[in-house]
Amino acid sequence: MAKVGLIGAGSWGTALALVLADNGHKVTLWSHEAEHIAMMQADRENRLFLPGVPLPDCLAYTADIGQAAAGCDFVIFAVPSHAMQSVAQRLQGHIGGQAVLVSVAKGFSLDSHQRMSEVLQQAFPDNQVVVFSGPSHAEEVSRRIPTAIVAASADESAMLAVQGLFSNDYMRVYTNSDVIGVELGGSLKNIVALACGISYGLGGGDNTEAAILTRGLKEIVRLGVAMGAEEQTFYGLSGMGDLVVTCGSMHSRNRRAGMMLGEGKKLDEVLASMGMVVEGVNAACIAHSLAGQYGVDMPITDTVYGILYEDLPVVDIAVTLMRRDKKQE
Repeated sequence: MAKVGLIGAGSWGTALALVLADNGHKVTLWSHEAEHIAMMQADRENRLFLPGVPLPDCLAYTADIGQAAAGCDFVIFAVPSHAMQSVAQRLQGHIGGQAVLVSVAKGFSLDSHQRMSEVLQQAFPDNQVVVFSGPSHAEEVSRRIPTAIVAASADESAMLAVQGLFSNDYMRVYTNSDVIGVELGGSLKNIVALACGISYGLGGGDNTEAAILTRGLKEIVRLGVAMGAEEQTFYGLSGMGDLVVTCGSMHSRNRRAGMMLGEGKKLDEVLASMGMVVEGVNAACIAHSLAGQYGVDMPITDTVYGILYEDLPVVDIAVTLMRRDKKQE
């Protein structure tokens, strides 16, 4: 039995807490809101982010972030990407050198454009960091629907430890040493999901989604390889797998947000109505910048960026993409 601190009581953090509890580990779930903690303790349910799913009696809860991480074998960071750096800073001095740190966030640091594993490694240079990513809706994992996911790290022992920590009859964990590829696949697919949602909101169909998904994958591969990732990674679970599940499911908040944009709603209105972070919005800004930095052509990303940040009329997305210069696939 491992002692695990789970930092972040959103839908994904809560779902992972359930997996770990099923595996017999001692789990403490942290939220920054004491009221949220009190609600979960009283209701044995996370009504805010994962309603309808009972929480087991063995889970512990705290609003004290230091207490959540103290003496843990594993500390899992399940906070939104924009909060990762500040949360990591708060935990400095509370995490032992033996603890394996696990990032399950998909996105980039807003200030530095760092990947989440880089943020954690910078804050905790003596700890091993593992990325945990793949096609995995919290709503399905929490109901024990079979799921496959990837644990990625440069350190084989840490990667294998995380694989063992989560593996059970409904969660199959693969390992991969390509940390850059696994993280970029999980982060950039949210932009493509926004584009797919926008197309459906505008009245597009399956043909349109297939085109955006396929060409979106090409963009992800181009930027990923330029940044040092292995191309093969993007054809696996954390690339194509995550892209398919995020672009095609109504569980996907990025797809839902895109649909609302396509229906004519303003970005502020969309984000206010979601109640949860839409990672693709920040990712589009950062990927647009990275594409320029690395000299990579990313027309879908650039178009989504234009809609979100440059007031490009959403109805122009089809013309913008369809009337580009003719070229070979």
